[in-house]
Amino acid sequence: MSESMADKLARDEQIGDHPYIRPKDASTLLILDRTSGGPVRVLMGRRHMRHTFMPGKYVFPGGRLDASDSRIKVTSSYHPEVEAKLRKDPKAVRSDGRLKGLALAAIRETYEEAGLFIGRKSDKPDRIGAGFEAFEQHGVRPDLAPMRLVARAITPPKRPRRFDTRFFAVWSGAIADRLETGMGPSGELEDVAWLTLEEARTKDLPFITKTILSDLETRLASDPDLNPATGVPYYYFRAGSFVRTEI
Repeated sequence: MSESMADKLARDEQIGDHPYIRPKDASTLLILDRTSGGPVRVLMGRRHMRHTFMPGKYVFPGGRLDASDSRIKVTSSYHPEVEAKLRKDPKAVRSDGRLKGLALAAIRETYEEAGLFIGRKSDKPDRIGAGFEAFEQHGVRPDLAPMRLVARAITPPKRPRRFDTRFFAVWSGAIADRLETGMGPSGELEDVAWLTLEEARTKDLPFITKTILSDLETRLASDPDLNPATGVPYYYFRAGSFVRTEI
């Protein structure tokens, strides 16, 4: 009998019979680079072994949405097609600020974990908001226009942690600045590196990360510029099975 997607996910997560937990909004960022003229590369890092959740796994930078992410000033908002996809949610109605915060959480976490500033340089830096003080110091204001939604996935129930994660992608040209250390100040990710999709598959990856990489590779083959109107996969648990639909 073939192993189900839910079974594969269980190997990566602390499966059990935990009480129902409402998934928390989260986001992650796939920064893609094609400047070398070779295969597309993606930025990934290894989770520190001190983590109780997926220690040692290679992941994209990202994390949970903070309340303050919804109040951050940006250069420009989402492409309308991206915003429309983010609004497609039959279970919840999210405010404009919270929708904006989904990408900003990924941008903030990318700085904290990988030392990269996603946005635009500003000649007149001003107050951006809590959690983005380093952006202010570097004269960078976050920009949501280049962000593309490439997937969404909700952790199955009966786990001690559950996340409703949006996977965003952006081309490396959106990097406005970076820390000289090549690392983020949080220390949550180690061995941060640019990997081809083939190299990434050889790493110790959570199953959902492998799935998103496979989806991305398929999409890039037919949609190399990540057209914002292209449909994206949505993974969630229903009637005992992990299912895939399209947004």
